Amino acid sequence: MSEFTAELVGTFLLILLGGSVNANVNLKKTTGHGSGWILATAGWGVSVSIAIYAVVNFSGAHINPAVTLGLLSIGELESAKVPSYLAGQFMGAILGATTVWLAFLPHWEVTEDPSDKLGVFSTGPAIDKPGCNFLTELIGTFVLVLGVLAIFSPDALTPVQEKLGGKEGAESIQQQWAFGLKPLLVGLLVFVIGMGLGGPTGYAINPARDLGPRIAHAILPIAGKGDSNWRYAWIPVLGPIAGGILGALVYKWLWMAQSGATP
Repeated sequence: MSEFTAELVGTFLLILLGGSVNANVNLKKTTGHGSGWILATAGWGVSVSIAIYAVVNFSGAHINPAVTLGLLSIGELESAKVPSYLAGQFMGAILGATTVWLAFLPHWEVTEDPSDKLGVFSTGPAIDKPGCNFLTELIGTFVLVLGVLAIFSPDALTPVQEKLGGKEGAESIQQQWAFGLKPLLVGLLVFVIGMGLGGPTGYAINPARDLGPRIAHAILPIAGKGDSNWRYAWIPVLGPIAGGILGALVYKWLWMAQSGATP
């Protein structure tokens, strides 16, 4: 599996699973309607873990442009690889959001509030203050990328085939990861970020997670969907990118520079 395909598949799974939790909570006449914030944040946390387990052997399972650009900023990812990572992430996010729409087809028409429908796809602020909203997304993604790098180390986020050489190496790492806790720890990190820092903005902390589904919302024939709130759309893209790069740089300074080597 190529890195592009792996990132597409991983981000597809992330958005399909996480977005379906949003749909179950937001849309009328689902069995989970009104279940609340704890279900949503827990669902996104588990979705992240599943997506990582699925494709980590092939691409390092970035499934987030903020992680990709963070690794690039500290020299842990070749610039030539970045376009394929980003393209896979955004395409996977659009496909995942489209599949959520298909899975909940009868529920769009019976849900009257356009904001509930948009909330299935993308995030929005509880209080519309662009500067503060940007800062919240920056802080949340800073914590995410710093935490991911501390849990995995940059070396674990590069394709396995390059490190160990081919199928035999990939199978060896598959056994290690299948019984490992690291993807679950990242899921718990996303869960706790959502329960706390997620309150002000709905915590995109991932440009592909927000922009890809927002594009799907704009182009899909959803009855009474309203607008896609493009005025806000730059915040969950640029805020996470800034936070991801900052998190990676701080990680490099705290762990790598101080120890003189990659952990």
